[in-house]
Amino acid sequence: MKETALTQIHKDLGAKMAEFAGFNMPIVYSSIQDEHLAVRNDVGIFDVSHMGEFRVKGPKALELLQKVTSNDVSKLKINQAQYSCLPNHKGGIVDDLIVYKLDEEDYFLVVNASNIEKDWNWIQSNNDMQAEMINESDRIGLLAVQGPNAGEVLQGLTDITLDDIPFYHFRKGTIAGIDDAIISATGYTGSGGFELYVPDHKLPELWKAIEAKPCGLGARDTLRLEKAYCLYGNDINDETSPLEAGLGWITKLNKEVDFNSKQIFIEQKQEGITKKLVGFKVNDRRVPRHDYEILNEKEEVIGKVTSGTQSPNLGTPIGLGYVAIDYSRPGTNILISTGRKHLKASICKTPFV
Repeated sequence: MKETALTQIHKDLGAKMAEFAGFNMPIVYSSIQDEHLAVRNDVGIFDVSHMGEFRVKGPKALELLQKVTSNDVSKLKINQAQYSCLPNHKGGIVDDLIVYKLDEEDYFLVVNASNIEKDWNWIQSNNDMQAEMINESDRIGLLAVQGPNAGEVLQGLTDITLDDIPFYHFRKGTIAGIDDAIISATGYTGSGGFELYVPDHKLPELWKAIEAKPCGLGARDTLRLEKAYCLYGNDINDETSPLEAGLGWITKLNKEVDFNSKQIFIEQKQEGITKKLVGFKVNDRRVPRHDYEILNEKEEVIGKVTSGTQSPNLGTPIGLGYVAIDYSRPGTNILISTGRKHLKASICKTPFV
């Protein structure tokens, strides 16, 4: 297992550690409930330095990114970020990612930890225009400081006026005495806050300077699920279309250039999709698990659960899953098959919170 620059600090804090995407990561420190509610109501800090970072530079950078991503990179201004995905050639998703525009002809890509090598190889295989690519994953550390009070906690550590950074924008500057940091108004919790990119060896210094509750990947998962944010490998993968996953808003079919699977997505838009990612609430105490079958009221299989958890904010089990399009309307009653038992549930609007 790989370690981050903070592994020993996590152990010293008593974190429960486990393997995630090849890294030894903190899953929980106190309790998932405590950490979750700290982020929703106050502020929490996550070590997410296992994520991957690539630079794509030079006069052909935009051409490459327009080919491999579903969103329209030409719309990005300097200091702006964009959520996107990497479609494969068969209408599925190689990964989801964030694209940052650092400068003209200089882009910064943040990809999922489990897909670093896969994404690098995929983008390289599409790089017939010879754009400059640099894999900076081992050199860059990343902390997510999330929650309504994140700005207040961080403002004393930087001269950058954090209130002036709009959502999905960023600034480069100094934080906690560390130069060349990227301070980004992004995150995976739906509670506001910032993601901080610094040289990897500076990560312990930054962590110690920030007064926030340490949070593990357990709370990260419950937070993102309450907001119905997709998790790669669960809710989206090489077989799922962004249109099926509710990611049509990052799939720009009117983009002037051809991108991978564009024609497939145009046909899906015209003909209609046959399945859809939906949110549901369970009328039971039991949590729905990944790959549980979803049934209609006649107990016929209509889909599968992709993610499930006990919602700390709602106090009830919630989940995401793909269902046949005829059963995707909010209010539709469904059953979740655990094997031995059927849990009563209903399709609901998302986000849950």
